[in-house]
Amino acid sequence: MGKKIVVLGAGLVGKTMIADLNNTHDVTAVDVDNRAIKMVSEIAGVKAVKADLSDPQIIRKVIKDCDIVIGAIPGFMGFATLKTVIEIGKDIVDISFFPEDVFVLDELAKKNNVTAVVDCGVAPGMSNIILGYYNARMAVNAFECLVGGLPIKREWPWEYKAVFSPLDVIEEYLRPARFVLNGQLVTKEALSGAELVEFEELGTLEALNSDGLRSLLKTMDIPNMIEKTMRYPGTIEYVKVLRDTGFFSYDLINVGDKQIRPIDLTAELLFPKWKMGPGEADVTAMKLSITGKVDGQDKTVVYKLVDRFDPSTNTSSMARTTGYTCTAVVQLLLSGKYSRTGISPPEYVGTTEENFQFILNYLKDRGVIYKVIAE
Repeated sequence: MGKKIVVLGAGLVGKTMIADLNNTHDVTAVDVDNRAIKMVSEIAGVKAVKADLSDPQIIRKVIKDCDIVIGAIPGFMGFATLKTVIEIGKDIVDISFFPEDVFVLDELAKKNNVTAVVDCGVAPGMSNIILGYYNARMAVNAFECLVGGLPIKREWPWEYKAVFSPLDVIEEYLRPARFVLNGQLVTKEALSGAELVEFEELGTLEALNSDGLRSLLKTMDIPNMIEKTMRYPGTIEYVKVLRDTGFFSYDLINVGDKQIRPIDLTAELLFPKWKMGPGEADVTAMKLSITGKVDGQDKTVVYKLVDRFDPSTNTSSMARTTGYTCTAVVQLLLSGKYSRTGISPPEYVGTTEENFQFILNYLKDRGVIYKVIAE
């Protein structure tokens, strides 16, 4: 058998990564949720462990003998978990979307000789890898990422389903969006900058400012960069109503003789409506535009992804596009083809020709195909 891998988090994306890596490695899946543990325990050869990953001592125990860790837990737990893994001295590839500044852990990771690839999903993740590749080969002056995961079936009132932590989805609607315009960092309210965009296979979508550039704001000296999240038209309006009324607030309020956080009530009401049902199909759409110069000549590169639910394996598109990007990078680390110590955002991984092509081919072999539509 191959290397020992521990996957922290066995949700829909975690399960997809577990199944993928289980073909060539010894995989242990860890989660506190009984349903998640039951799902992954049905994969032949996988060791499933029920454990509370909010406890650092438990994390230390479950990863002490592994070769590499995958972080696939909700964002509110992500930073603390990553820190614990680095303290133990284990390499990690992480897809947790946490709000903290990950670079504060860079010195600790280097001290412990740890390679920590973070934000390694679809966007952030593959979008960074592609930009990193071209930024090493051209003088980039503008980068735009339009990305969205959507259900194929549009059902009133939400026309949305979440295949990862719904709290992380809500965080996207709360966290101020940062982008770069004419060399200056600009911060706008979440859900701002609404525009209609045409995506050929899906029709008219609504794009809104989101805080998805993340590490690119520090690692890339590009004068114009922006990421926008795509949803079906009308989403921004109803989410703004919920947000501005206070349904997403974490502050305690009095309801009768009890105190509750509005976000907890919202979660109880909303999350069941957002849950993907068995066999429900989704689509992941992304369009990346990179412009700049090569040897003084103008150059534009456009990548496009339209990936759909795989009925043969009952795997959601978001799990495929996010999970297989992560597992491709895991394979790079295990093979020794990528070993940069410290905090390593995906744009660093994509700079070399060999690694870039490996990731593209790894995804292609699993049916996730990025098309170059202009270059």
